[in-house]
Amino acid sequence: MTSEPAVNLAPLLTAQRAAYRRDGAPSLAERRADLSRLRAALIESRTRLEEAINADFGHRSRHETSIMELGSTISGIDYLHKRLRRMMRPEKRHVAIHLQFGSARVEYQPLGVVGVMAPWNYPLVLALMPLATALAAGNRVMLKLSEFTPTINALLEELLGALFSAEQVAVVNGDAAVGAAFSALPFDHLVFTGSTAVGRKVMQAASKHLVPVTLELGGKSPVIVEKGHPLDHACTGIVFGKLVSGGQTCIAPDYALVHEDDLAGFLTRYEAAVAAAYPDGPASEDYTWVINDRHLARLNGLLEDARTKGATVREIGREAPGANPRAMRPTVVLGVTDDMTIAHEEIFGPILLVFPYRTLDEAIDFVEALPRPLALYYFGHDKAAQRQVLDGTTSGNVTINGTLMHIAQDDLPFGGVGASGIGAYHGIEGFRRLSHAKGIYVQGRCNVATLLRPPFGRMAEWLLRFVLR
Repeated sequence: MTSEPAVNLAPLLTAQRAAYRRDGAPSLAERRADLSRLRAALIESRTRLEEAINADFGHRSRHETSIMELGSTISGIDYLHKRLRRMMRPEKRHVAIHLQFGSARVEYQPLGVVGVMAPWNYPLVLALMPLATALAAGNRVMLKLSEFTPTINALLEELLGALFSAEQVAVVNGDAAVGAAFSALPFDHLVFTGSTAVGRKVMQAASKHLVPVTLELGGKSPVIVEKGHPLDHACTGIVFGKLVSGGQTCIAPDYALVHEDDLAGFLTRYEAAVAAAYPDGPASEDYTWVINDRHLARLNGLLEDARTKGATVREIGREAPGANPRAMRPTVVLGVTDDMTIAHEEIFGPILLVFPYRTLDEAIDFVEALPRPLALYYFGHDKAAQRQVLDGTTSGNVTINGTLMHIAQDDLPFGGVGASGIGAYHGIEGFRRLSHAKGIYVQGRCNVATLLRPPFGRMAEWLLRFVLR
């Protein structure tokens, strides 16, 4: 298995297709063995994986990597391994009364070769969970890794190369040109995780071969704090969701809607929660740096544009002596208006926008006026208000009285809607997304439907009256 330039991607796909036709769909035992080998390799390589991701980010807590990436991947693999027999089992389906004496079922068949395009922000879990799901569904996989994480890429290429042949799992590295060539290949399915802007290009490229896509994108995920909700609880949860991995999380809260009566208290508690989680500010051992200078410049550009147009920008804490410039300080922005770039772009950094609201209907209208987000968060114990938010908004998944934790639930689908994505994986939905649901009807010896064949007579009239009653 090797990194290939764009011109050599087609032979990789051809080789995997030929191997699939030669060997057919893998058995339950073979799929479970693949998952078990992958799991064991990750456990054995834990320290190397933590160090590689730390090197690519400049600094990232090893605990953060193991909790958010390694732990999530292992949990997902265990879920698939345990439930795979049930997932693969054919499903009996209903047969209409006029087609009785036959039987109907659905069998889940591998698609063949699945392409996976992984992002840089969670380079382990967002590469390996689609990979594990595709393997569980019996597919072969070509995996394109982000050019922004070369250290972890090299390690993943080494580990996967030792576990699988290139005919089963092939790793592709390269820049945006390689990514464009990858997305244009005639896969049986393509899974992409990344920005909405790039997702549009991926979908356009895939459409040339009518390749079905699963797009995990992002957008501006909101958090609504119910009036009077304990602010210490809300702010602790929001700080976790906003600042884990330096805010570089596709489901991180992008902005908070806080009742106007609670706004001052919220700002005070939010700053206190930041200080409690990261006592040394950006120099804290557990605080993750911005991935590279280019992304840092983009974040600073968003803040400068907002300042220039009248927003209030509050950086939390003081810069610690000797802190790396990419250890960006947690920041709150108030007074954001529609003419500011930060009001429309996904932030993807340690910056939280805060907006006051007067009524819950007003907060819901605010959310619904923007493109549909990948996640939504609500802090509040009132069941009627929770129901109002769930019914009044359309988003990917939702966590109530917390942040991020819906993605850790292996039995829930994970995916966006509208501008935040197409399709979902995780859970049974992931297995089915990367399978072909083949409907099969077996006609019985006695076939009532023959009465509907010509020459038509009284029995056909009677049967039609019954069916069309």
